[in-house]
Amino acid sequence: MNLETVKISQKQLIERCRKQDPLAQREVYDLYQRAMFNTAIRICGNESDAEDALQEGFVNAFKHMDKYRGESTFGAWLKRIIINKSLSTLKKSKQFSEVLTSLNEKDHFEYQWEDLADPTLTVEAIKGAIKGLSDGFRMVLTLYLFEGYDHSEIAEILGISESTSKSQYSRAKEKIRKKLETRKNHE
Repeated sequence: MNLETVKISQKQLIERCRKQDPLAQREVYDLYQRAMFNTAIRICGNESDAEDALQEGFVNAFKHMDKYRGESTFGAWLKRIIINKSLSTLKKSKQFSEVLTSLNEKDHFEYQWEDLADPTLTVEAIKGAIKGLSDGFRMVLTLYLFEGYDHSEIAEILGISESTSKSQYSRAKEKIRKKLETRKNHE
């Protein structure tokens, strides 16, 4: 199967979804659910909220397929929906608002990810350190590092200033560095 055939079959699948074809919707769900769940869990921080955001995101996407115009890939369009659903899950939490409003935008820290380079670190240790971040820090870190948004886009998505996004990203890196350093010192 060549690339052109794949594009045509994906286009046909999306057209079937627009007509509310449940088999096509299931196929789209099966194709994208794992990647979208990974996005949701990085933002939500726990499986339960991530699963809720995932389900609500897919329902929303299927309900509003007419809004997909093909200006970006379907996966990118769907990911934006999942990110928004994940963020709205967190926004329901008081802790999220308190973290965002308590930050001093003038604070800035300079740390490089290379400072974390340590061959003894495991993926699980790094995942654990990220999961242990507060919602605000984890969201900015996830959107910047894993989802590829820049700080101006993150500021727009979260309704914060660009300098707050940069500050939260720096603080998140520092917290991860300290957690991993503490872990290493205890081994």
